[in-house]
Amino acid sequence: MKIATIILAGTAALAIIGSAALAQQALTGMVTKIDRINGIIAIQQTQSGTTGANTGGAAEEYKAQGGLSLDALHAGDRVTFSATEPGGIKTITKFQKQ
Repeated sequence: MKIATIILAGTAALAIIGSAALAQQALTGMVTKIDRINGIIAIQQTQSGTTGANTGGAAEEYKAQGGLSLDALHAGDRVTFSATEPGGIKTITKFQKQ
């Protein structure tokens, strides 16, 4: 029982660290869809790493943090952004159009 508690505590710590790392790392990607009414933006992250790796992942949807305006963005724009995941909801905290 004690081992299970330690494993669960370790898993929770890794989840918290992973969320913090997402918030601190500047990510890049291409805007694929914008829902201005609901404040949601879909971004396909740019693949980094091996040259020639053409396995771009699916676009992920993010909620825009209060105060961020999506009016300047359009589908196809490349952006650098930071995001957090409070309560399991991916949220963009800032972005910059490239």
